[in-house]
Amino acid sequence: MGILAANIVAFGQPMTAYMWPDGFLVPAGDPDDVMWAIQFVLVDGKMRGLFTLLFGAGMYLFMEKAWAKGAGRGLQARRLFWLLLFGAVHFFLIWQGDILVSYALAGFIALGCLKWRAKTQLIIGILGYISGAILALPAMAGPYLASETQFAEAMGGSETIEMLEEGKQAEIDDAMEEAALIQSGDYGGYVSHVAAQHSSNLAFYLFLAFTETIPLMLIGMALYRRGLFDGGIARGRLLTWGWIGVIAGSALTVLIAFWTIETGMTYYGTLAGFMGFSPLPRLPVIVGLAALLTAYLTAAGHFLGDRITAAGRAAFTNYLGTSIVLLPVFHGWGLGLFGELDRPQLYLVMLAVWVLILLWSKPWLERFRYGPLEWLWRCLTYGKLFPIRR
Repeated sequence: MGILAANIVAFGQPMTAYMWPDGFLVPAGDPDDVMWAIQFVLVDGKMRGLFTLLFGAGMYLFMEKAWAKGAGRGLQARRLFWLLLFGAVHFFLIWQGDILVSYALAGFIALGCLKWRAKTQLIIGILGYISGAILALPAMAGPYLASETQFAEAMGGSETIEMLEEGKQAEIDDAMEEAALIQSGDYGGYVSHVAAQHSSNLAFYLFLAFTETIPLMLIGMALYRRGLFDGGIARGRLLTWGWIGVIAGSALTVLIAFWTIETGMTYYGTLAGFMGFSPLPRLPVIVGLAALLTAYLTAAGHFLGDRITAAGRAAFTNYLGTSIVLLPVFHGWGLGLFGELDRPQLYLVMLAVWVLILLWSKPWLERFRYGPLEWLWRCLTYGKLFPIRR
């Protein structure tokens, strides 16, 4: 659900609008960029981080059961191979904002860390994340400094500014070409465009794997082993440290949001805010959210908690299912709403899908052992059919 909150703009508007409000094809409907700032502080990057944390925990949980049955890491490798194929189908045929390819690639590397001590996983994960954020800072904030500040001349002069402006225009032109294909209903043309123009995006996912995904997976493994998700840590401690992490990290992110707005919400300014300055304060928010969700929503008989837990147990189906449901909503061969909705209207679409997720997941899992795609993934991993009905 949080992933959709982060991605809804990029589902219904060009990918450039994900960070940059001027990328909208219609007026964004967001006076003074208040909604942009709220999403930036509360959602962007945090939901992907939480998803990654839980994926790492899930990897270790899966291997615990595999080891108990005498299986080894080869079983997890097969599981990741099928995830890679699911991600490739998602990326090329449904929506290029896929994250599963990155998870699969990162997961193959994280396999070698499964038997580390929990303390080692936690320390390496935290240090790896901090190092990745520092490493990414020049690449993500440098273009802003080199093109839109008083340091531009010193950092490369007019040639660098011109090159960066050409890069920005190329991204805008590509977004317009893709938008035209989606709006026209030319699905084959859209798929061809993604394959021809965006296959190189997979290289960015590999970069993201080393700077963010693998470290967060390791942290997720360690926190799972230390009892974060199953009552091994007292609820009072979860609440205390959860709120400290969320408040401290969010306060710093608010300052970054104000700075980004003050710079005029420029193309490279929003890139610097999103990808350059926010990763470090994002980490305590991610871990804090995991602690707070565990403390508040896992109580037995809690109506909303039960439904969110069910949605999480069918997370794979809900993640890919969201993209499948929204494909006919926005493409021209369906309702054709791509580029037509402003930010508030896109949030209404998001809320409708949230309701759908909460309505179907719990009744389904009361009748079936797994979500539909979870069942298929399990069958492919083990190479046999499992019973799905309870």
